[in-house]
Order: sequence, then C-alpha cells, then structure tokens
Amino acid sequence: MTKKPNPAKVRLWALVEEAAQSVTDSLTGRFENKALVEEIRSRLADGQLAADLRAATADRLAEGLAKGFVDSRNPRKRKHGTLFDPQAILPLGDGKRVWMRDATDTDLIEWARLSTRNLARVATAEGDRQAYVAERLQAWRDYRDWRLGRLEHEVFGYEPVVEDIPEGYDGPEEWDEGDD
Repeated sequence: MTKKPNPAKVRLWALVEEAAQSVTDSLTGRFENKALVEEIRSRLADGQLAADLRAATADRLAEGLAKGFVDSRNPRKRKHGTLFDPQAILPLGDGKRVWMRDATDTDLIEWARLSTRNLARVATAEGDRQAYVAERLQAWRDYRDWRLGRLEHEVFGYEPVVEDIPEGYDGPEEWDEGDD
C-alpha cells in the first residue's frame, strides 16, 4: 500500500525546488548550497506561509534537529582506544535509540547488526554509482560537448516515468544505519 503524501509537505518541497531553481546558474546548472539555504530562509520568513505549510516546516526542522543531534552523538574512537562515550547514542532500528551508557548486550548486538546491514547497502549503492559513472564517461568520449541530460535521452534512452517518490524525498543518503 502506497502512503498518500501530505499535501503540505508536497507544497513545502515545491517551495524548496522553486528556491533551488531560482539560485541555479542557467548556463552551468550549478548552485551554491549557501545561496539555496538563504533563499529558502527568505521564502519561509516572508510571513505568507499558510498554517499547514508552517506546520510542515516545523516538522522538517524538528526532524532535522533530532537527526543532527543523534548524528553528532554517534560513537567515535577515542584517544584511549575505546568507542565508549556515556553521552553517545546508539541507533537500534525502528526509530529507537539508547544512550550508550545505558546499552545492554542485546543493544550492542543490534547496533552492530544495523551497522553491518548499512555497510552492505552503502557498498551496493557505491558499486551501482561507480558502474553508472563509468558507463556515462565511456559514452561521453563520443559526445564531448553534451550535458548529461542529453546523453541520457539520446544514448541511454531515458524516458521520464512517474514514480512513487517517498514522502519528504528522502533517499539512501538519509538512511540512519537501516533505521526507518
């Protein structure tokens, strides 16, 4: 069963995409992240947001702050050779977390299992990415002046398809060690 997207979140992502398009150089297709952040901030601060869009924005902000907090508390190897930090946080899957100081043996096993599963996903995705890049670079040898969009359409037969885009446009880069 496909989850129906929240209309306010869809509009929020449309606002972000419009901001990205507005800061994109029309000749190169490039933009600076700092300019994008500033443009999004400007659009959010203009006082014209509907209540449901403000709520969707607050949701994304809260999600981002929570993710950033947990990510900043990921255990890292210490000078004295241990990963242990009483203020570190371990992901356990299904949105569950545990402070490292309170972890049990079962928690450590689950954390290790999630880490291994994530490593396998990342390795697979990286292999796919490297194969994709190698194939496109090979094709570019015959079409030096083309941009990727044209190469995809004319050499690789790209056809736009309507795909189910996960709510929030989250992709593999957003995976939290297999956590949903």
